[in-house]
Amino acid sequence: MAADLLWIFISAMVINNFTLYYFLGLCPFFGVSDRISTALRMGLANIFVLLITAFCAWFLNTYVLSHAPYLRLISFIIVIASTVQFVEMAIKKMSPVLFKALGIFLPLITTNCAILGLALFATNKGYGLLEGLVYALGAGGGLTLALVIMAGIREESKLLEIPKVIEGTALNLIIAGILSMAFMGFAGLFSTS
Repeated sequence: MAADLLWIFISAMVINNFTLYYFLGLCPFFGVSDRISTALRMGLANIFVLLITAFCAWFLNTYVLSHAPYLRLISFIIVIASTVQFVEMAIKKMSPVLFKALGIFLPLITTNCAILGLALFATNKGYGLLEGLVYALGAGGGLTLALVIMAGIREESKLLEIPKVIEGTALNLIIAGILSMAFMGFAGLFSTS
């Protein structure tokens, strides 16, 4: 059981990274990865929302939607929107500086497809409560890892002389592509053949 949970965690965090493998959660990946501190805080907010979403998705799928699976998508969207609103209010009250630093990107967690993807993937895979929470923790850790790596590279690139042709978005897309290919290498490292 522990080995299965460890495999779920590693798979979600590194091998099947939501951002670099499935290309989910790209809005915060490109929007909030200017500074490492902001990227880390956004990653932690995403982890919290992912954990709450995993619990709510499991509860809804197990006890409410067992006879109405066609309501899964809309139910998950409502739960995610409510959770993000709660997180936004909590951060605004506890850390106004962080709230201001995250700006428009905090409400954008609501439309972060990684959050909805987690709810759908976890229920489609038939994960129980514990497996779903470990999956959410791994997915959130992977999203945070991708955000922090991207922020670190972007901070370092400000110190370099970048050709005008690839400054800004073009450079960010090139970095994301290289990171994605690097993370694909982990799939071969952990293969069971």
